[in-house]
Amino acid sequence: MHTYNRLPSSGHTTPSPPHSPLRSPRYRSRGKSGRFPGGQQPRTLAQRLAWVLLSVLLRRQGIFLFAPLIYISGMLLYMGTVSFDVVPVIHHRPAPGSVYRSPQLYEKLRPEMESDNSSADAITTVWKHSYKGGEWRPCVNNSSVGFPESNGYIYIEANGGLNQQRTSICNAVAVAGYLNATLVIPNFHYHSIWRDPSKFNDIYDEDYFINTLKNDVRIVNKIPEYIMERFDHNMSNVFNFRVRAMAPVQYYRDAILPRLLEEQIIRISPFANRLSSDAPPAVQRLRCLANYEALRFSSPILALSDTLVARMKDRSTNNSGRFISVHLRFEEDMVAFSCCVFDGGEREKIDMNAARERGWRGKFTKPGRVIRPGAIRINGKCPLTPLEVGLMLRGMGFDKSTSVYLASGKIYNSEKTMGPLFEMFPLLQTKEMLASEEELAPFKNYSSRMAAIDYTVCLHSEVFVTTQGGNFPHFLMGHRRYLYGGHSKTIRPDKRKLALYFDNPNIGWKTFKRHMLNMRAHSDSKGIELKRPNDSIYTFPCPNCMCRTNVSGDPRSSSVT
Repeated sequence: MHTYNRLPSSGHTTPSPPHSPLRSPRYRSRGKSGRFPGGQQPRTLAQRLAWVLLSVLLRRQGIFLFAPLIYISGMLLYMGTVSFDVVPVIHHRPAPGSVYRSPQLYEKLRPEMESDNSSADAITTVWKHSYKGGEWRPCVNNSSVGFPESNGYIYIEANGGLNQQRTSICNAVAVAGYLNATLVIPNFHYHSIWRDPSKFNDIYDEDYFINTLKNDVRIVNKIPEYIMERFDHNMSNVFNFRVRAMAPVQYYRDAILPRLLEEQIIRISPFANRLSSDAPPAVQRLRCLANYEALRFSSPILALSDTLVARMKDRSTNNSGRFISVHLRFEEDMVAFSCCVFDGGEREKIDMNAARERGWRGKFTKPGRVIRPGAIRINGKCPLTPLEVGLMLRGMGFDKSTSVYLASGKIYNSEKTMGPLFEMFPLLQTKEMLASEEELAPFKNYSSRMAAIDYTVCLHSEVFVTTQGGNFPHFLMGHRRYLYGGHSKTIRPDKRKLALYFDNPNIGWKTFKRHMLNMRAHSDSKGIELKRPNDSIYTFPCPNCMCRTNVSGDPRSSSVT
């Protein structure tokens, strides 16, 4: 066994002593050598603090996990940019087209719009498209063949406004003819929205209606006494069929006809949209005959309507008697039902909530129902304001010299909203402006009769502009097609695109006008359209109600006979 040599080497090699076992850093010597170079101890206060901090970090290595957080917190405190008791707010930018900014756009485009003299005579050049196979002409043939004994009486209740009731009437004629039944003049259901107690003969010429259909459908204005005696003269005792919407015509044959033969009278309430759009040719022919030939407005309505059409033409001499009609749906109930937000602020919010509760109690406040006004606007479901209609028409090339007839009810907040439209179209007229108070007095408190006047004036305009969906424009488009060779002569704007244009603060007048002219041209190209499956015959009368006349003038019938 060798002893360790503790003296300096004398040239001879001796075994080296074994290494000392490594100690934990916690128990390592804290001798003079320390961790500073040259074995120096920290002398200044800063060096001592750094030494203490470094020692703590080395002893507690887990604290390194929090080093990034400590660093960031220190930087923020040093810069003084945030306090720990403040929660940062994230501002979301609204999606394009989701906010009503049309007034700002109008102020921006107005100078260029007023100085633009490049518009051609738009009202005489708007319709350029024609059907490649030739024009269409009405060709609904009346039946000359008698019919067998009636299977019983059908009594229907027509609900809704003027044109929803019109749907019920025409469908009732078709069902009665199909079942070989006698139709009782429809009863109009009183509705809390329209508040119109008018009867059939207040709006339509009842005698003309019965006489036009006399060879096709039996129609009476009263149920025979001997039948009513069985039900104690109370219609509520008559069996009522609750027919589902858009029911096929076969349902009436299979489910209703047996009960009709047994009872001799049946009641269907409500009846709007209770017959499928697609039906056999014989049923479609009856629909055509009822809508386009048999239904004529009553003499008082026709007389005033014809007077207003003549007055509009007199005010349109600079355009050879041509004028535009616009169906504007900016009444309070429509604005409320749309759930869209405009620029009326808190006053608008209070008005709309009250209108929704009056008309549709509880419908919009059901638990779980979420209303997103921005999404509604982006999807093109918001009614156009008067200002937006004016901007659109000016962009389509119609200038201040254009005569405009405005078909509408009472415009919401009209003192404010109608001002810009009158600025853009000073020749604008309404039925209230064209007619005297004495002339309007018999119709003023009856919404359906007032709508019938608007319908007739719009029917005879050179251009019809629809700004919102619904039965009124759909029936008018079909009726105009029936009168004008198959072309609806109707401008139908793409409201999804309009929402984007109206919400674009960077758009210029020339760009905006180019978009509007493209939209106008698209409406022209879609003026002549044929009915497709599930389309309404009241909007698309070709080919069921009309025949095509080719270029050579030979009629080629595509209608039912």
